[in-house]
Amino acid sequence: MRFTADALLFDSDETLVSSLWSVRHVWSRWVESYGMTLEEVVARVEVHGRPAAEIAAALLPADQVAEGLRRLVDAEVADALAGGVVPVPGAVALLASLPQDRWAVVTSSSRRVAETRLNQVGVHPKFLITSDDDITRYKPHPEPFLLAAERLGFDPARCVVVEDAPAGLTAGRAAGMATIALTTTHRPDELEADATVADLTALSARVNGSGELEITTG
Repeated sequence: MRFTADALLFDSDETLVSSLWSVRHVWSRWVESYGMTLEEVVARVEVHGRPAAEIAAALLPADQVAEGLRRLVDAEVADALAGGVVPVPGAVALLASLPQDRWAVVTSSSRRVAETRLNQVGVHPKFLITSDDDITRYKPHPEPFLLAAERLGFDPARCVVVEDAPAGLTAGRAAGMATIALTTTHRPDELEADATVADLTALSARVNGSGELEITTG
């Protein structure tokens, strides 16, 4: 499938950075320190693509949330620095082919965690939207992607969202953007998008003679 647009907006975890092993390792130890198991937590609350602050608030007494979140962020950063993350196949090459002002990263992670993970895999976005200091409403609300389009200076309708999670794809559609889904965390039948790919090796983009991005999947 082909898209013509002005910018690409990428989720981070499992779209640009493969961090599932790190997340499972860190979160298992974190919830166990509060007498829970990861399986119990997943059964109680939605965790994928949701800000850690919201999950902590849903799991812990109010007077423990701030300290619990600090411990969790410290552990996620330490694990990433220890080599717990790798790039999603095709991510580094695709981003290297794009001008810096034609793409942004839009993530539900905190800025500190997102920057650490992205830096570890060699991704250095000029535009990074995070959950802790940029927005007030999170995916599936369109605010994160609308803010990214605003900072890039493009019409939202001329942006394409690349996501692995249903909540992110819903946010992209609500922002009036075309969507491309990666099957890195969900089955294709669980993802509603204009196009679906296994990873970023199946996605290419170039700036054409008219100054538009030509995006191709497959």
